[in-house]
Amino acid sequence: MKYNIAVLDGDGIGPEICAGAIEVLKAVGKKFSHEFNFSHYLIGGCAIDACGEPLPATTIEGCLESDSVLLGAVGGYKWDSLPGDARPEKGLLGIRKAMGLYSNIRPAKLWPGLAKASPLKHELVKDGIEIIIVRELTGGIYFGERGKGKDADGEFAWDTEKYSVKEIERIARIACELAAKRSKKLVSVDKANVLESSRLWRRTVHEYAASNFPDIEVRDVLVDNMAMQIVKDPAQFDVVVTSNMFGDILSDEAAQVTGSIGMLASSSLGDGTRGLYEPIHGSAPDIAGKDLANPVATILAAAMMLRDSFGLSEEYAAIERAVQKTLDDGWRTADIMEEGIKKAGCSKMSRLVAENI
Repeated sequence: MKYNIAVLDGDGIGPEICAGAIEVLKAVGKKFSHEFNFSHYLIGGCAIDACGEPLPATTIEGCLESDSVLLGAVGGYKWDSLPGDARPEKGLLGIRKAMGLYSNIRPAKLWPGLAKASPLKHELVKDGIEIIIVRELTGGIYFGERGKGKDADGEFAWDTEKYSVKEIERIARIACELAAKRSKKLVSVDKANVLESSRLWRRTVHEYAASNFPDIEVRDVLVDNMAMQIVKDPAQFDVVVTSNMFGDILSDEAAQVTGSIGMLASSSLGDGTRGLYEPIHGSAPDIAGKDLANPVATILAAAMMLRDSFGLSEEYAAIERAVQKTLDDGWRTADIMEEGIKKAGCSKMSRLVAENI
C-alpha cells in the first residue's frame, strides 16, 4: 500500500524528532511492504521567518491533499514578543481548524520499566497508569472572542470561553465510544461551580451519554480537584473528557506523572480518517540541535497514525513492541535516564527502535 504523509517539522527539536519517526516508518514500510511518501511543509516560527505567517496556504493545501499529517512542535523564545495573532502557536490552532479536527486523544501511559521515572511514590504507580484524556480541540477560550484596551484602571485584556451543545455532544461521543471499549466509566471535567459554559458542558455530557450510551457511568470532577487527584491517585482514572483549555493543562500534568512527556503521543481527529499526529511536548528550543530530545513520543504518534488513519493495527503493534524492546534493552534518553542504564541521544534512540522493528 502507498500512503502520502505531510510532515510539519516545525521549530526547535521538531525536525529531529520527526526525522526519527520517519526512520521508524521507513523500517515499517520495508518490513510490511508499504510505501510511505513524505512531503514537508512549513508551520510555526520557521514559517514566520520564511513566509511572514505561521500557517502558509501551501501548508494547508498540502495537509488536505495528504492521507494524514505528522507534526513535530511549534514555537520558541525567538517569537515570544510577537502579538497573539502572529505567534507560531496560531499556526497549530489554524491547521487543526482547517482540517476539521475537533478531538484530541492523549493517552498518558506509564510504560513497564519506567515506574522509577515517575515523580510519584512507587506505591501510587506500581500497578501501572493509563489515563486517556479526550480534549475538545477547536472551541472554548482558545477560539473565543478576545481583545484588549485601556480604561481608567489602565491596560486590560479579555478572552471568551464559549461552547455550543453541538460541540460538546460530538466530543462526548468520542469519549463515550472509548469508554465503551474499556471500563465503561467516563470522567467529565469542568468548572460548573463557577462557569456558565461548564454548566452547559456538564448537562450536555450527561444527557448525551444517557441517551446514547446508557451503560456508561459518567462522573463529574471539578478541574481543580482533578489536578489534585492526578497526583494523589492517578490509577483511579481511565477515560476523561474535558474542554480545550482544561485538557491542555491536565494532559501535560498526567503526562509528567507517567515519567516524561517525551514518551507520550497524541492524535487529533475529526469525522474522517485524516488526522494530525504529534507528541504532546513542546519545541524545547534550549536543547534543539544537541541530539538530546526524546523521539519516542513522535514515533508513537506515527504508530497511532498507522492504526487510526490507515487501519494498520499490526504495524502499530510492531512499533509499540520495538519501543518496549528498546526500553527493555536498557536504553534511555536524558529525560528518562536512571542510574545504571544506557544513555542514547535522539538519533540513536530512533535508530534502535527502527532496528527493533
